[in-house]
Amino acid sequence: MSEPTFASLGLSADLLHACLDAGYLTPTAIQLDAIPPLLRGQDLLGLAPTGSGKTAAFALPLLQRLAAGQRHAQRRVRVLVLVPTRELAAQVGEVFRRLGASCAHPPKVAVLFGGVSVNPQMMGLRGGADVVVATPGRLLDLLERNALRLDGVEALVLDEADRLLDLGFAAERERVLAELPAQRQTLLFSATFPQEVQALADSLLRNATRVEAAAPDGAAPAIVQRVISVDAGRRTELLRRLVQDEKWDRVLVFVATRHAAEQVARKLHDRGVYAAPLHGELSQGQRTEVLAHFKDRRYDVLVTTDLAARGIDIPGLEAVVNYDLPRSPNDYVHRIGRTARAGASGIAVSFASAGTEAHMRLIEKRQNLVLPREQVAGFEPVELEPPPQPEAGVGGIKGKRPSKKDKLRAAAGLTPGPAPD
Repeated sequence: MSEPTFASLGLSADLLHACLDAGYLTPTAIQLDAIPPLLRGQDLLGLAPTGSGKTAAFALPLLQRLAAGQRHAQRRVRVLVLVPTRELAAQVGEVFRRLGASCAHPPKVAVLFGGVSVNPQMMGLRGGADVVVATPGRLLDLLERNALRLDGVEALVLDEADRLLDLGFAAERERVLAELPAQRQTLLFSATFPQEVQALADSLLRNATRVEAAAPDGAAPAIVQRVISVDAGRRTELLRRLVQDEKWDRVLVFVATRHAAEQVARKLHDRGVYAAPLHGELSQGQRTEVLAHFKDRRYDVLVTTDLAARGIDIPGLEAVVNYDLPRSPNDYVHRIGRTARAGASGIAVSFASAGTEAHMRLIEKRQNLVLPREQVAGFEPVELEPPPQPEAGVGGIKGKRPSKKDKLRAAAGLTPGPAPD
């Protein structure tokens, strides 16, 4: 049986040329399974590992739909892509622009996100846009300013759908959905899809095709997952040792807070490691510059919050370190998925102390993992008992204190959901 090609999926000659220009030689699993039903106009829920080509899987058929549709002198928004973060918005918008450049009539793509002045984005929407890629908050801001309309949207994409269907986005999401026509194609894409948002997803989809694709080449990403036991107070020095001994020249380090990002990056820099922080309280210009410098290898280490856990593509990222464990086991998948992308291999290291060992076991349970505990010579843990638990509602790990969802439910007068196992 011959190997499938993009031509066999039914893409136009212009988009086949775009695939070649982008270096897409053969379809990945998610592209192979998702493109045909999307070309037929079906709703779709797509699940695939990070780095498996999800963006092209929906961009290519939607671009073909745009090319086949009637063109108007005043462009109207025909494709709306909602994303949870600014960085992902810029990345998805670039994919649409790059692939659409080979079309006979390249679509106008508008990328909308907060943290920057709204005026240039309003100017960019003059004359309309064919494709809008946006974070919900800035999209609503521009709708209120009458800078665009969504009543002509033919296709809605929720990228990183599990985040956008979370209760934290509920108010903004519902306001956006109210602006859309009832008759439309709806696409939901994510690497993970918790059961608690499945009912909401089902309410958005009509006779949808569900696609669960394996990683590229039919195998799981080549991520070596390690857990190192270390006392909490010695994590920064151990991180410096690992960067130097393992000769990592590009490492993404996840921490829990902005303060931790600043503090860990500063301590590493003081010890001779080129490190920089990345978090949501930086201006958008600063965030863009830091990420660009990291991709250009001006920094060896980027210390970040979960801001960088989803959708961000950093080619050649060797290692991910969970300095602080993620609160949600699903976020563990997204974090470590920043490495081993596009068929490459990578390393994911998690630090576990006496106080976080129970949470590490919860992550392993939810992800069906059993990871041996390592110790590094000179950093053997001496704290064998967890610290005293904080009072109820103060600190703790997911499942042991009220989550953001539970707080929102309480504010709405709803009963909190059950705690995880």
